[in-house]
Amino acid sequence: MRTHTAKRSAHCILIAVLTAFFPLKTVADVRLMDDTEREVLLSRPAQRIVSLSPHLTELVFAVGGGGQLVGTVSFSDYPEAANDIPRIGSYNTINYEAIVQMQPDLVLAWGSGNGEEKISKLKSLGLTVYISEPKILEDVALSLQKIGILVGNKDQGNDEAENFLKRLTKLKKSYSNQSQVSVFYQLSSEPIMTLSGRHLISDVVTLCGGRNVFAEALPIALKANKESLLRSNPQVVIAGAEKKNQLAWLDRWKRLSSITAVQNGHIYFIHPDLLSRHTPRIIDGAEKMCNFLAKVRNQKKETER
Repeated sequence: MRTHTAKRSAHCILIAVLTAFFPLKTVADVRLMDDTEREVLLSRPAQRIVSLSPHLTELVFAVGGGGQLVGTVSFSDYPEAANDIPRIGSYNTINYEAIVQMQPDLVLAWGSGNGEEKISKLKSLGLTVYISEPKILEDVALSLQKIGILVGNKDQGNDEAENFLKRLTKLKKSYSNQSQVSVFYQLSSEPIMTLSGRHLISDVVTLCGGRNVFAEALPIALKANKESLLRSNPQVVIAGAEKKNQLAWLDRWKRLSSITAVQNGHIYFIHPDLLSRHTPRIIDGAEKMCNFLAKVRNQKKETER
């Protein structure tokens, strides 16, 4: 009897020693790569999710996982139900203590928005982090598929991705082969900021048959001074201004009357949320931009007759 007990004890000790040196791997029910090509493992679909970006919050709702969100950041206001989710800071100011207290099994982070330092801090706290960084429009569909898997709604994620790609394909067929129009995208007014070809909005410009006049700039976001605007001389300005700011932005452009877009009255506004958020709504913004660029082409044709 003692021999049997001794053998059993020795066996348990051996298992403990082996486990200490060679930890047992967690069986992952969910396994996929995030946008940084880093593998994300979950033992089951995420039940408690913290989102660190408005676009990620919106994507979770889009694939039917809104009820699993336990925390998010400021400006996460779409859909309406997102306003009821507790806030844990903004995209660049994070309350780590609040996040840990929420005990999330998944944190959704925005690579360039949240930054490497904050994401590394989250990982050091033992949190499972999925990093989102869409670079082209097709990546939005991929995000829908991946987040659908992460929240346990794979089929809904696939359906939403398919709908997005159908709308995207339709726009490509209608506009990508049209005559090119030079475009300046205005991100802010004071100072006037714009985006380079590295940003997803520039991909929308290309989709509509446009050419981002600051596409070759190195920073993703940059200041455009009077000299650079006069030199680039865009045919159309697409301004990401909310309605309350549009008159003030328009007045400022009137001071640059020698620019072709100003001379011909081709300054158009699109609500920033429709283009700056990497969600299905970016197609709504793309449709508006494509229509505005079509107006520029039509006016040019009328002038040439």
